[in-house]
Formats: sequence, structure tokens, C-alpha cells
Amino acid sequence: MNKTYLEVSITASSSQQELLIPTLIELGFQGFLEDDSGFKSYMDVSKWSEDRFNMLQNDLSSLLQTISSNAVFKFRTFQEENWNEQWEKSLRPVEVGEKIVIKPSWCEYDNVNKRIVIQIDPKMSFGTGYHETTRLTLQLLEKYLAFGSKVLDVGTGTGILAIAAIKLGASFAFGNDIDEWSIENAQENIIANGVSDKIDISYKSVQEISQNDFDIITANLTLNTNIELLPDFVRVLKPTGILLLSGLLQHDHEKMIEAITSQGLILLEELRENEWIALAARK
Repeated sequence: MNKTYLEVSITASSSQQELLIPTLIELGFQGFLEDDSGFKSYMDVSKWSEDRFNMLQNDLSSLLQTISSNAVFKFRTFQEENWNEQWEKSLRPVEVGEKIVIKPSWCEYDNVNKRIVIQIDPKMSFGTGYHETTRLTLQLLEKYLAFGSKVLDVGTGTGILAIAAIKLGASFAFGNDIDEWSIENAQENIIANGVSDKIDISYKSVQEISQNDFDIITANLTLNTNIELLPDFVRVLKPTGILLLSGLLQHDHEKMIEAITSQGLILLEELRENEWIALAARK
């Protein structure tokens, strides 16, 4: 019997999304896909009763009213067999920075400018290239990654940053994530891009990593998670290592700068797109 998925489409600003996504995860939503006006999220509701479904609608309505009267949502359901069709309708090739293009496997791309092609079939995890935080991190990675670098990608999601690092010239990348779906998706994307011999993906946390020889760390997370993990980022970086931080809103700027300065890091650069920022810092 095919599973039934619930899709909720939410129209909200970037700052509202930052507040909504953690709560949706707590409610049981597992996948997120950004679009021009907000994002979509998904949940397996195969065994749900009508009462439970109605309760979820009420919970979401109350949540959105608490955050903003301007945020709106709508529901629809679809069968598992139609899952790929949902992605195919939503995704298209995206050029990022000077060198990279991100595309799903089913899309054609006329690579006249000889960009580095990264094939990402995202399923239900973060990191498609459609969100500002991913694009900003990729732009910094283009600039600061030196040939032969060893890279740590924290919260790897689809594996896009680890894959990009290898294709930009890194010798090795290690990615970690706490989500089983993300690990599985990242491994599939790594194989599809032909870089499985140079990337390891694991559930191992940053705190469990013993080596301290990473040239670059990418961390497209949240403000609080980035601040919490900063001491470990500093610990595993080489003395000349570079830290790329994203997943940050513009109003997070002061707190993040204060945190990296307190760890003895020096700010190199910051990039902005809409309400989001990404930072590059070094030891």
C-alpha cells in the first residue's frame, strides 16, 4: 500500500520561516523545500484519522497567528508514487557564484560557460541551492577553498557543500548530520556526483571528532547551534583554518560576530542576500 503524504505550503518571510521550521520539525514534518514566496514541508499521514488531521490544522493556524497575521498556509495530500513528480515540478538548474551550477538529475542544462555541475536530487532534506544560506556558503567556498584542502561539512543535509568542496579541488571532505533521511540522501548524491572516494558521511557529532587538521569548516546551521559548536569548530580547525558560517539572519549579525571574536577568530568577510548573511572567519 502506498504511503500518503501531507504537503503544507506556507507563505512567510525569511525571518518568519526561521521561527516556523523548528516548530514544524517538532510537529513531525521531515522535509522542507524553499520557493519564491515561502516554503513547503511534508509529513507521512498514511495512518492518520480525520480528527488528528483537523487538530494539526488548528495547531498550525494558531502558530501562524502567533508569529504573524500575514503568514498563510494551505494543505494538500498526495500518494508516495507521485513523490518524484512533486520535485520535478519544483526544481530547476541554479547558477551560483562564478563557477557552480546545481541541477536535479532530470533537468537538462546547457553548460556553455563550463561551470562545475553539481547534481542534487534533494528528496526531503535541506540544501538544494534554492535557499539563500546555501548559495552564500557556496560563494564563500568558491573564494576561500584552496586546492588540496581538507573540509568538514557540519549538518551536511543533501551533501551539497561537501560535494562542491571536492569539485572545487578539496582532497577530502567529511560530512555529518543527525538526521537519518539526510545521511541517506547525501550518500546518494555523493555517488551520483562520482565523489564517493573522497567524502565520508557520518552521524558522528563535531564533539566526537578527534582530528584537528581541517582547512575549512562549513556550517550552514542556525545562530544558536553555530554559537554552541564554535569551541569545537576552533578545536578541529588547523592553525590557519577558515570557518564559513551561514544559516544566519541579519539581526543575528552582532551576536555571531561577538561569539567568533570571543573564540579568537578574525572576521574575513560577510555576504548578504535578502535577510540572510554568511560569514568567513579564520584563526
